[in-house]
Amino acid sequence: MAHSMTAFSRQQIDSEWGALTWELRSVNHRYLEPSIRLPENFRSLETPIRQQLRDKLNRGKVECQLRFKAVEPSKINWQLDTDMISRLSRANSEINQLTGSDHSLKNIDILKWPGVISDQSLDEEIFNNEVLQLFDRALDDLIMARKREGESLKNMLLKRVESIQGITDSIRVKMPNIIAKQKENLCLRLEELKAEFEPTRLEQEIAILAQKADVDEELDRLDAHVNEVARILESKGQIGRRLDFLMQELNREANTLSSKSIVVETTQGAVELKVLIEQMREQIQNIE
Repeated sequence: MAHSMTAFSRQQIDSEWGALTWELRSVNHRYLEPSIRLPENFRSLETPIRQQLRDKLNRGKVECQLRFKAVEPSKINWQLDTDMISRLSRANSEINQLTGSDHSLKNIDILKWPGVISDQSLDEEIFNNEVLQLFDRALDDLIMARKREGESLKNMLLKRVESIQGITDSIRVKMPNIIAKQKENLCLRLEELKAEFEPTRLEQEIAILAQKADVDEELDRLDAHVNEVARILESKGQIGRRLDFLMQELNREANTLSSKSIVVETTQGAVELKVLIEQMREQIQNIE
């Protein structure tokens, strides 16, 4: 099943400790490249968050940002870690002795130190679990958005597949008439030049012309490739790289078809094929 790599997700909850908001953005990338931005107090959650991303995603550049707006300070039961404050003061004194300086820590600097001040009413384990659960919901929402867009991309690609098949079928039907017309033109040209050829020599020249213009092999390979594209679009797993490879093969066959063209009809058909293939290739860049 086709999954897009482009999506956005936003999940928010209001808890007794404040408002939590996760925003996830995903764009196409060759590999899975997560970028996680967390408030300082939530740095310990980066490892489990990365693990969740690896478990559920395979490709894409994914930006994850957590915003936390705490409740009003007047409603928080603050507690100072007096032991840590004492250790910070002793460490500052030792540094002054070693360096010969007389620099003392300001109270505001001590309060900024992680862990010095905490909310007595906050159960850190429960709070972290809420953050991870909210992230899990945001990630599931992102995956569903990627799936919906992937379904749209799949339908668009299948329409292009039908268009390519229509062009190859049209060229295949026209080829006998094209060869016959070229044979007729060759005979008329010889008559204009008053040239005389033995029947066997004329047939040889016509056979050479038909061989140069023969595109049955290219049309067969084009049909085989587009059938494989349709099959892969219905399969499971990562399909983006396989589809990208098939676009290269389709483009190669379209170029060969164009180089063998001897009339305007086949040239136009080859140009239309290349336009359709390029449109597909651009969209396939977004498929996981």
